[in-house]
Formats: sequence, C-alpha cells, structure tokens
Amino acid sequence: MNLLERLRLYITITRSEAIARRYFVVNGFDGALTMLGLTVGFLASGADVAPGVVLGACLGATIALGMSGLTSAYISESAEKKKELRELESAMMTDLQASTHGMASRLIPVLVALVNGLAPLLISLVIILPLWLGKLGVALPMRPLSASIGTAIVMLFLLGVFLGRISGSFWLWAGLRTLVVGVVTVGLVLWLAG
Repeated sequence: MNLLERLRLYITITRSEAIARRYFVVNGFDGALTMLGLTVGFLASGADVAPGVVLGACLGATIALGMSGLTSAYISESAEKKKELRELESAMMTDLQASTHGMASRLIPVLVALVNGLAPLLISLVIILPLWLGKLGVALPMRPLSASIGTAIVMLFLLGVFLGRISGSFWLWAGLRTLVVGVVTVGLVLWLAG
C-alpha cells in the first residue's frame, strides 16, 4: 500500500475528512477577514504609511495565524485521537498502538494541523501579494493596498463558493453570503476607524 492509499485509509477510519475541511474553511476565513481588517484599517487611517510597514504588519499577522492554526489543531486533535484510541483499546481489551488505528491516531492530528495552519497562511499570502509586488516596484493597475482589499474580498467569495459546493447549494448564493460578511467587516472597520 503506497503512502497516498495509507493516508486515505487513515482519514477514512478516523472519519477526519469533514474535520479537515471545516478547519480549512474556518481558518481560511479567519485569514481572509484578518487581512481584510488590517488592510482596510491602514486605508482608513488616512496616514501615509510606508508600504513596508503595511506589509510587515500583515506578514506578522499571517505568520501568527498560521502558527496558531498549526499548533492549536495539533494539540486538540492529538488529544481527541488519543482519547478515541484509548476507548477503542478498552472496548477491544487490546493494545492498538502498532495497529492501523494506532498509526492513524498519531498521523491524522499532524495532517489536520497542517490543513488548519496552511489555510490562513496561504490565503493571507495571496491577499498580501499585491503589497509585496508594490514594495518591489511592480506596476499594478491600482494601489497595492486597494488590490489587497479586492483580493481579500475575492478570497472570501471563493471560500463561500467552496462551501456551496460542499453543501450542494447554489454556489453563487453561498459566495454572496460570505461576500456580505466581508462587506460588513469593511463597513465596521471604516465606521469605527472614521
């Protein structure tokens, strides 16, 4: 059995596919909204902030979101899988540490933690890409800060589309629902900062 088949088996016996999918969406959403809030906050401040300062703040938040997602998911999923394995061992009155269930209980928390940590990290990096390009002097059709805000809005919409496909609902309505969350976030930041 190759590595991919083994991973599929571990995911199946631990019923972890839905958990990883939820972590991806929840933490991806956190990453997108955090970057949206930061970039709109910088824009609303009206100050002439150096692009490097904006990029540094957004990059710091990106790394923190990724680390938080990675470590929190590993700690919680590891504890849950150990508990499930102990209960299964108790019911079967045997040690399962060397079994497929035992291997799955050790590997799945790592896999779920990677999904949970990489989702906000990658989505945030996509959102701050225009800031990076602007700092490097690449000509963009709009201000890098505005481009990052637009990218965050698009990412929120795409997360909604993904949720719509999972639930079997109309993708456009699902995307618009998450888009509304982004628009409300922008409105709240502008209102409170103004």
